Amino acid sequence: MNMVLPKSQDKEGRLFSNRALLLLILPIIAEQFWNALMGMVDSMMVSNVGSAALSGVSLVDSVNNLVIQAFNALATGAVIICSTYIGQKDIEKAKKSASQVVLVSAALSGAVTLICLLFRMGILRLVFGRIDADVMSAASVYFTLTILSYPGIALSAAGSAIFRAQSETKLSMNISILSNILNIAGNAFLIFGLGMGVYGAAIATLFSRTFSAVVLLTLLRNKDRMLYVREYHKIRPDGNMIKKILSMGVPNGIENSMFQFGKLAIQSSVAILGTTAIAAQAMTNIFENVNGVAGIGVGIGLMTVTGQCLGAGRKEETIYYVKKLVVWAYIAILSSCLLTYAIAGPVTKLAGMEEESAKLCLYMLGWITVIKPIFWPLSFALPYGLRAAGDVRFSMLISTATMWLCRVTLATFLIRVLGFGPMGVWIGMFADWGIRAVIFSFRFAGGKWIHKVVE
Repeated sequence: MNMVLPKSQDKEGRLFSNRALLLLILPIIAEQFWNALMGMVDSMMVSNVGSAALSGVSLVDSVNNLVIQAFNALATGAVIICSTYIGQKDIEKAKKSASQVVLVSAALSGAVTLICLLFRMGILRLVFGRIDADVMSAASVYFTLTILSYPGIALSAAGSAIFRAQSETKLSMNISILSNILNIAGNAFLIFGLGMGVYGAAIATLFSRTFSAVVLLTLLRNKDRMLYVREYHKIRPDGNMIKKILSMGVPNGIENSMFQFGKLAIQSSVAILGTTAIAAQAMTNIFENVNGVAGIGVGIGLMTVTGQCLGAGRKEETIYYVKKLVVWAYIAILSSCLLTYAIAGPVTKLAGMEEESAKLCLYMLGWITVIKPIFWPLSFALPYGLRAAGDVRFSMLISTATMWLCRVTLATFLIRVLGFGPMGVWIGMFADWGIRAVIFSFRFAGGKWIHKVVE
């Protein structure tokens, strides 16, 4: 059954009213915020096991995030292609693209899982070099078990992307919330109830990610939805459709992978500073993830809006909505940064952080709270709209260049040569945000960012 989206035009006849935008974006923000909040709670629980456990888990998460971002990039390709076909009212092609992204996600995640399992210890030694034996022990345990969750990550991302493309953001939010509750409950039972430490954290993570994938793929089979996928075992590869998805997803994947590689390179510098610095940096990263989720939620919603507007041939509306949602991103980032800083002190105490680590964490977070609301929306929220308009290569090149020049090269120099400590990471980050904001603003103003996504 072919379905169409309910009409949501505003009074001026634009495709999305303010109410429709809020109904699209607020569940995404809630989902992103919940994920980040649960990540913080997760780290607080692991922190109570000890600094070595927190350090080991945080180091592995920097590797896992590389994989997560790669799968999210593939899902980004799905959002762009599916939402553009929906804008064109070609639901059959939208459904076909949805089935292909599920197939590709399953195949790639299976291959990555196998490779990482075979070379897991070599990967840890290559990335982190010589670190404290207790930290490496915790890292190896956590890495081995979380590798098994990669298919769950990929298929969850694919399922959520398909629902978002058809503006069903509330459903993926609810599944994410339930999954995170299961993760935290599992942590509480396995870490504190059974005393399993890092093993418990890894098992709870594996279970929750698998649960999310199974539920999303089950709900995706419902024929009453606009986009649905049934009989997964009968899906066969369509080279042309896969090429379209990858043409959007691969540049995003390279961009996100370079971003995570850069973080890994920085982590290797932080790792030599000792357990106190590693723990402070780990918790600061968690806070920085939390204060960015509202802006990311606006950006993810912008991709659906841009795709549907361009699919419907409404170029001027696309420009209008990009401007509007970047303003919303400014409001979201400022609010979330202030909120996160307000709760940071109590959180570090609840996490049982050592006083020196907590003090260093709060110092770095203070600078983030000042700088991030100025540059982040233009350097990150704006490019979401550009990518959805097919400008993925430009975004990839600029983001990769600024990542390696600022975040990696500058941060490494500040840490290893000038002795700035972990604060050097954030100085490099601020430089990255500022340069990106200027370049992407000029790109948007020039108007060369709108491309033909699908025929």
